[in-house]
Amino acid sequence: MAVAALLGWQRGESRAFGRAVKLLQRLEEQCRDLRLSSSPPSLRDLLPRTAELLREVAQAQRAAGGGGPEGPGGAVDFLAVYLANLEAKGRQVVALLPPRGRKTAADELFREGSRLRRQLAKLALIFSHMHEELSALFPGGKYCGNTYQLTKIPAHTFWRKHCGARCVLPWAEFEALLCICHPVEPGSTALALRSTIDLTCSGHVSIFEFDVFTRLFQPWPTLLKNWQLLAVNHPGYMAFLTYDEVRARLQACRDKPGSYIFRPSCTRLGQWAIGYVSSDGSILQTIPLNKPLFQALLEGQKEGFYLYPDGKNHNPDLTELYQMETYQRIHVSEEQLQLYWAMDSTFELCKICAESNKDVKIEPCGHLLCGRCLAAWQQSDSQTCPFCRCEIKGQEAVSIHQSQGRPEDTSAAAEDSGDSSDGEDGEEELEQGATSAPPLPPRLDLFPRNPSSKCQLKVRGPLKLRDVKVSQLKGDSGPPQTSGPSYLAKNLDCGLSPMGSHLQPPGQGGS
Repeated sequence: MAVAALLGWQRGESRAFGRAVKLLQRLEEQCRDLRLSSSPPSLRDLLPRTAELLREVAQAQRAAGGGGPEGPGGAVDFLAVYLANLEAKGRQVVALLPPRGRKTAADELFREGSRLRRQLAKLALIFSHMHEELSALFPGGKYCGNTYQLTKIPAHTFWRKHCGARCVLPWAEFEALLCICHPVEPGSTALALRSTIDLTCSGHVSIFEFDVFTRLFQPWPTLLKNWQLLAVNHPGYMAFLTYDEVRARLQACRDKPGSYIFRPSCTRLGQWAIGYVSSDGSILQTIPLNKPLFQALLEGQKEGFYLYPDGKNHNPDLTELYQMETYQRIHVSEEQLQLYWAMDSTFELCKICAESNKDVKIEPCGHLLCGRCLAAWQQSDSQTCPFCRCEIKGQEAVSIHQSQGRPEDTSAAAEDSGDSSDGEDGEEELEQGATSAPPLPPRLDLFPRNPSSKCQLKVRGPLKLRDVKVSQLKGDSGPPQTSGPSYLAKNLDCGLSPMGSHLQPPGQGGS
């Protein structure tokens, strides 16, 4: 009977995949009208890509014997929720699109800014989020939700502690678990929070959606306070908006430079896109690179870019979030430092430039370097770690100091917790016991300015890193693609300004 049940389950899953792919193909045919073209995300591009990914997932599931019924919240439960939601959202798109073969110029759907066009744009955003979610949890079609690494260590610890190996759970259950760390007011506040976290509008929360939310509203200790100030109370916040819609909304503020609105980027989930009116009346957009939104807004306000949220005169004060931001301290034991001192070097020295101290931790891989090198590396349009090529999803300001005795005997509990590592050149994790193997030595061709320093590094203020530049000029690919620390060593004298990217207009592909 168990075998028969398994076979029945596999056949049901196969039919569900088949229905989903056919639905996407039908929608693709109906979206071929050029009048439906828009800035990313575009249904015309998303639908075939999603169908192809579903085929890969179905093939991987069949190759694994379907995976079989498993614990709650695993691949089977996720796919059941995902496919049901895909079918529901697909039916909503079908209801908006004109029947195949019918082209009516007066149709409301084809009028920019109309109610139906706005609904279609929101559905396109939801389909985009669903594609990104499926890609993240089934890379290459193979399930990894039980091992998915959240970008922020405290968020990852929270999820695995309370949700275990699950990758999805109903909203009501998730809300109850979240209240353990971050109490949520019932009623309208809880509904608003659900609409922010549930990117795919499925009534469930996946580990991917939670990862995106915690990246957007970092840092973790003040997660919901950040969300309240930036999303609920801030007049500049816009949800489910495309770049075209941002541009149309700011048209009314062309005579008021410094007007701005911000929204979660739809092509770089987990990052923010800020649209604003420049001093000459142009409408530009920037995507801050892996920094808290409040930091980007405060820096922009100081520079005169972000003064009037949605054209309104009152600009909320976000300095309290600045003051509450925490910094992680990296503990280094005496044994781990001996090899560096013996080689006339120091652990805290950045391994790329050999001039500045490490003050940034890349997330989620945990490698350490100085903010200047990271800014130069990202200016070269590289969004992967220079050491391990892992995608850079975030960064955190850190302080490195020498431990007195064994690391676990220090007063680290008073600081932000979380595993931290400096893995370049094969170094081990820093918070190991004194008996563990010391890290490998740094490169021999790097010579620090203060080779014998044993001082504790002071906590630095929030890092001011360059924002990403997005150009709308076709063929403008920016600086040539480069890789490796050698590029950085030759390019550290370039003048980097925190707001330097504001000189370029937004691109259609960077929304």
